[in-house]
Amino acid sequence: MALVTIVADKMTFGGNCLAKNNGKAVFIPFAIPGETLQVEITESKRDYDTAKIVSIITPSPHRIEPTCPLYGTCGGCNMMHIDAAYQRQLRADILKDCFEREGITVPPVASLYDQPLGYRSRFQLHNGALTARASNTEIPILNCPVAVNEINTYLEKTPLSQRPRGRVHLFGGAFATPSLVVAQETHAQTQQESTQIKSGKRTIKKKVNRYFSGTTLHQQNIITAQIAGKPIQFDVQGFFQSNISVLEKTIAVVCDGLSGKNVLDMYAGAGTFSVFLADLFEKVTLVEHNRDALVFAEINLAGKKHESYGLSGAKWIKENADAILQKQGNFDAVVIDPPRSGMEKEVNIWLCKTKPHIIKSVSCDPATHARDAAALIKAGYKLDSLYLLDFYPQTSHIESLATFVYQ
Repeated sequence: MALVTIVADKMTFGGNCLAKNNGKAVFIPFAIPGETLQVEITESKRDYDTAKIVSIITPSPHRIEPTCPLYGTCGGCNMMHIDAAYQRQLRADILKDCFEREGITVPPVASLYDQPLGYRSRFQLHNGALTARASNTEIPILNCPVAVNEINTYLEKTPLSQRPRGRVHLFGGAFATPSLVVAQETHAQTQQESTQIKSGKRTIKKKVNRYFSGTTLHQQNIITAQIAGKPIQFDVQGFFQSNISVLEKTIAVVCDGLSGKNVLDMYAGAGTFSVFLADLFEKVTLVEHNRDALVFAEINLAGKKHESYGLSGAKWIKENADAILQKQGNFDAVVIDPPRSGMEKEVNIWLCKTKPHIIKSVSCDPATHARDAAALIKAGYKLDSLYLLDFYPQTSHIESLATFVYQ
């Protein structure tokens, strides 16, 4: 297709820069706002085009040489050509734009961040390799600049032929025991089985419903991480944050200013936030549909006053919420960390109706976070603070933390 000269405007959600060519929107990967570029239009739709950079006529002062030789080929990073501080600013601007598009007045966006390289504790390999950008091509890898030392040591010392086949989860770091777990994903043969997990000197036996995860728990897949001075156990085949330093900073902000009798941890996972909330409240209520995760939440909260519900948020509201509020009164605070799709509609409606005084809302998608925030604000909440949680430097992935106070 034809070559055109174009000036990149702002960066959009997903990491591509927006530009205009004869009034038509053009999205350009690996561009930086303000750059003058010669690009080739690679795909043309009715409302927009996509393009690739042919040459950089006027580079941004924030453009740097990528650290990784696989950058642009590997599907992992897409902002490594930008200096770290400006990356954060761009991600914060995208987060702010998402909220403003919902008509929300946004306070200054703060950032929680740490080192831009050597931070990532969680990896997934496919047949021992990473996956190429926009394809299923496997890329053998011996070192990754964003990985922690423990993962890179494994990659360097384990030939591709000796790595497990299929989908493999790696989790490791100096904070973890053991320091690295390599877990090959397997599918459960039964719908329910017993599992025994060590918690200190105790052995806890749980029934695990296979409907939720489709994987089998194995003792060798379990890791204990020291998070802000507390041991937290989880299965590396489940979800856990990859950037432990930023997680610890996030926990501190989530807990800041909270105390009282009762707190709700909605979409609680393995109870990471609840472990710390239990020090601030008389009782913690956890709601998490993945009962495998709740196995670990029970371990992590052993000895703390809490109740756990292995239900979706919508089902918990339908079946349990009214009785709990009648018994104990409203929650003093709610901490909520939903999946990428955001809060379930029933959860958002319930929060707007019951109006707990403080809601700390964590999100891995700024668009759904802004959507849910708009409903809370319409119900009378004030957006008191908004943070960029910079869990994934070198990428366009955005996580955020908002505090809502009922006025």
